[in-house]
Amino acid sequence: MSPNLRIALRFLTSKRRAMAMSLACIVLGVGLFIVTQATTTGFEALFVRTILGTNGAIRIEDRLQNTIRTVSAGRWGDLFEVSKKDGQRYIEGIEQPDLVMQALREFPNVSGASEVLTGTVIVRAPFKSMDGKAFGIRIEDHLRVSDLGRQIEAGSLAAFRADRMSVIIGVEMARRLLVEVGDSFELLVDGQARRYKIAALFETGISDIDRQRLYLHLSESRSLFRKPSGASFLQVALHDTDRAPSDAAHMTEALGHSARCWQDRESTWLGVFRALRISSGITVSVFTLIAGLAMFNTLVMIVMEKTREIAILRSMGYTRSDISLIFFWQAAIVLVLGILGGLLLGAGGTWAISQVPLPINGIFKTETFIVNWSHWHYVSASLAAILMVMAASIIPARRAAQLEPGDVIRGTGQ
Repeated sequence: MSPNLRIALRFLTSKRRAMAMSLACIVLGVGLFIVTQATTTGFEALFVRTILGTNGAIRIEDRLQNTIRTVSAGRWGDLFEVSKKDGQRYIEGIEQPDLVMQALREFPNVSGASEVLTGTVIVRAPFKSMDGKAFGIRIEDHLRVSDLGRQIEAGSLAAFRADRMSVIIGVEMARRLLVEVGDSFELLVDGQARRYKIAALFETGISDIDRQRLYLHLSESRSLFRKPSGASFLQVALHDTDRAPSDAAHMTEALGHSARCWQDRESTWLGVFRALRISSGITVSVFTLIAGLAMFNTLVMIVMEKTREIAILRSMGYTRSDISLIFFWQAAIVLVLGILGGLLLGAGGTWAISQVPLPINGIFKTETFIVNWSHWHYVSASLAAILMVMAASIIPARRAAQLEPGDVIRGTGQ
């Protein structure tokens, strides 16, 4: 053990209570920062997984067409016209989905694409009727771009595959219609009704989807909506979902269709989660700030009480940098112990929180607190503690280093 470290330990033990308070604040600051970040990012990650598993990473929708405005120029009798692009017009739907899907396969980040034909229907069951939105899909394609297979709560996809006149509906829709797997109901479009059998029930956790959406075979939806060709949109899955904005921009330019990434579609909710994450981080960082202030106050008192000892050390040949290092060692010892304790508190608290029951069903579905285990939470909490505590140690360390032995002996040392 170096002499500077040994002296730092002696000074440190002379202020046990003050140092214990600084240590406790560091432990609480680091631990609570980890817990709050784990919970806020955990719910955000669950929301993102739900959105990607339901609506895909990118949606290819309306075709883009440049609009041209004609302007006349020249004198009377000598007119000519100039064509000028005046913006873009959106043509609803995708006229040639097969060609667009073939082009999508050229994008290396695309893992799958599903052709979807949608339309508004009236769902009429024996006891009740309600509005719904039908999604015509090819089931194998759609399973590659969604979590529909994992969202099935009752029935089976095999029954849906086997019967062209079967549907998959949301659990909330089934609850409102008072129907279950195996029952039949009618879909009304433009006054004409067709009867379908319920093959399975799905639940995404998003109440609007579970209440309104139903799936049927793409071929049947074409007949029902009288659209022998085309699609409403293409749902696209990506290997790396973080690249969705750049891929969407590239697809818009290359395909001539509007491509919306999940970050744009869900920007409002993502902003809410980001604000919660930042606000909670700021709130719990108050404990670390208090620890820094406590460390500052404690080191200032040590400087005032150990003035003669510091003078003796200076007279023995200790340099100003040695004296500063002694006080930095004191802060570092408390800091290391506090960070280690905080990391343990954060890990234990995160695990304990993940076991707490918390049934939620609205924008996602969960039965317990959702936490996100990320090493960046631990790194961020440690860096915040290091920054605040070591910054608070600078002034006391410099003050101690500026003491001169002669001034102390004469009684004029500050």
